[in-house]
Amino acid sequence: METAISPKQVMRVRTVWISDIHLGFRGCSADLLLDFLHHVECDYLYLVGDIIDIWEMKKRMFWPQQHNNVIRTVLGKAKHDTKVIYVPGNHDELLRDFDGAIFGNVEIRNETIHTTADGRKLLILHGDKFDCVVRHSPFLAKVGGRLYGYLLRANHWVNTVRRKLGFSYWSLAAFIKHKVKNAVQFISDFEEAVAREAAEQGVEGVVCGHIHRAEISKINGVDYYNCGDWVESCTALVEHQDGRMEIIKWADLVSQTTILPKAA
Repeated sequence: METAISPKQVMRVRTVWISDIHLGFRGCSADLLLDFLHHVECDYLYLVGDIIDIWEMKKRMFWPQQHNNVIRTVLGKAKHDTKVIYVPGNHDELLRDFDGAIFGNVEIRNETIHTTADGRKLLILHGDKFDCVVRHSPFLAKVGGRLYGYLLRANHWVNTVRRKLGFSYWSLAAFIKHKVKNAVQFISDFEEAVAREAAEQGVEGVVCGHIHRAEISKINGVDYYNCGDWVESCTALVEHQDGRMEIIKWADLVSQTTILPKAA
């Protein structure tokens, strides 16, 4: 069931998970993310990897004010009663060397466990270790990432035109990815591998990111949650005060009120 909350209201939830923001990449929807962060209050905020795209920044430097504002907003929440946990991914893997450290009230954990309001234990990880291409062929992963980047840049221009014509946000990248048979099989294999890891660790569920596909499902008895991304779907996963979990499709909510933010 989708939320009835309007983007003009402030959502009060227990926990928020966001991943794959890719700050430093031109395809990052920083304006939409900022809009979401300004309209949500939570006790726990998990940053589930690929928050800063160090891979992209090594190739070319791109850091507009909107990306800086995202960092400032997260740090502001960490300063004011929100526990912020940063779980690095493969694009910001340099931060994995600081597992257990705390910077600006933000705690870094390569993996961690979250206990929901209804008592379920959830494993929190980015998920790239279950991607065989990332694990066994970093070179191919970077080549694929570059091609994917081109697709996301095209996605940005498509939505710039759609916005000017009065249409809502639409992900060209997600559309193509879910039409390709091999990509669909990869997603299925990834989800099963992540769920299996949760079962082996003896927890009830798992929250991850990495594949840019928001999802809530049950896989072999394990609660599987993927919080999506902020370059394609612009989604977040939230836990309500009673432990109920929900995917928030922020671009869809914003477009329903016809107050689309300007492109980054």
